[in-house]
Amino acid sequence: MNQKTKLSLANPRGFCAGVDRAIEIVNRALEMFGSPIYVKHEVVHNKTVVNDLKNRGAIFIEEISDVPDNSIVIFSAHGVSSKVEESVKVRNLQFFDATCPLVTKVHMEVIRHGRADKDIILIGHEGHPEVEGTMGRYSSENGNIYLVQDIDEAKKVSVNQPNNLAYVSQTTLSVDETKDIINELISKFPNITGPKKDDICYATQNRQDAVKQLALETDFIIVVGSKASSNSNRLKELANKCGVSSVLIDEFSDLDLDALKDCKNIGLTAGASAPESKIQEIIKNLCIFLDAEIDEIGGVKENISFKLPPELRAS
Repeated sequence: MNQKTKLSLANPRGFCAGVDRAIEIVNRALEMFGSPIYVKHEVVHNKTVVNDLKNRGAIFIEEISDVPDNSIVIFSAHGVSSKVEESVKVRNLQFFDATCPLVTKVHMEVIRHGRADKDIILIGHEGHPEVEGTMGRYSSENGNIYLVQDIDEAKKVSVNQPNNLAYVSQTTLSVDETKDIINELISKFPNITGPKKDDICYATQNRQDAVKQLALETDFIIVVGSKASSNSNRLKELANKCGVSSVLIDEFSDLDLDALKDCKNIGLTAGASAPESKIQEIIKNLCIFLDAEIDEIGGVKENISFKLPPELRAS
């Protein structure tokens, strides 16, 4: 008798509190003020979410100069620089800040260190909107901010104030790689200081821990998420590092089904910006194609929620 294929589902997976809040801010603004609502950058990095909001009347822009006068602007969950925020205020545009509160925490650390004229090393990926927003929050008369992307750059980085130095990090990085980079920085700059609590967000940590467990029980892992999503890419990379082949997909149609034919234990997880409706659609199609049994793998229960801006809360 042939062994039935098992489809193991990671927990937690999918939306985090910051993504939930950002999407709800856009939806509430559309309900209260009507379309169009302008959003600085993709509110979250997920094609399904962005297309759904476009259909409801959201317009995604990269430059504030593209926003007409007397319009409403929403900052994405990734955060924006001080310059972007000031450009909105100068034009007296009404805006709502959908920046994840955990990203805002990093912004506040950078602002505080800048006021103290400290040098800062930001661990993150060049070009990512969260990194651009965080670097754009730094202001100092005598200090500088430096971007370090990996362990090699950590070994090479040179700073002006090695004895007046702090580090912060992007919230969606690989937990293990970031620890290695931090250890290298501490070795190189013994007086460097860091945040009291890690900058990498709880959802990133939990989803990476779930993938490590999934990798012990499966021989192929499917990550649901968009190519632009940092935390989704980290899940795929982590699965590969654990010795399990993996793919990152937006849709079921993105899958190479031939690659699954010989797999008897398939795992599935999703990045923090992947909607549960899309995850369930992919699970349903997988079960039909594979005639698979579903196994939910337990994990940390997430009960965190973030409040909407007061102006958008239901009365």
